Amino acid sequence: MTVLPIIKGEETEVLRTKAATVLQVTKEILKLIKNMEETVKKAEGLGLAAPQIGQSVRVCLVMLHGKMTPMINPEITWRSEEATVMTEGCLSLPKIEVEVTRPVEVIVKYTNKKGQEQERRLHDLDAKVMQHEFDHLNGVLIVDYQ
Repeated sequence: MTVLPIIKGEETEVLRTKAATVLQVTKEILKLIKNMEETVKKAEGLGLAAPQIGQSVRVCLVMLHGKMTPMINPEITWRSEEATVMTEGCLSLPKIEVEVTRPVEVIVKYTNKKGQEQERRLHDLDAKVMQHEFDHLNGVLIVDYQ
């Protein structure tokens, strides 16, 4: 496992590009997830998306209930009408904090690292972190909410 450099800068192309769908959970994808886990652990982050380490694929890690959860091809299928504002930071934009309004609750469908389809209803901080990482997969950064 390797700690990878985190791509920084709000105009960096890989951070501004919609990531490609993962067609199959391969050994390469599993290795990517392991490296991402080491990278986010070292950075002490709550999540990490593959574009943040220069890989434009739809893979992210999200801290859920204190456990780093890999999500492949996540899709938010429902968002609550109720929303709250939270100050967010980003590993790719050091020293920048932005107040972001996001739904309090979401339902997300994704593939786990065993290739199984999953669906989870996320609340509060779990929902916020998931939405932040989902934005990364679509080329959206917190500065876009200013």
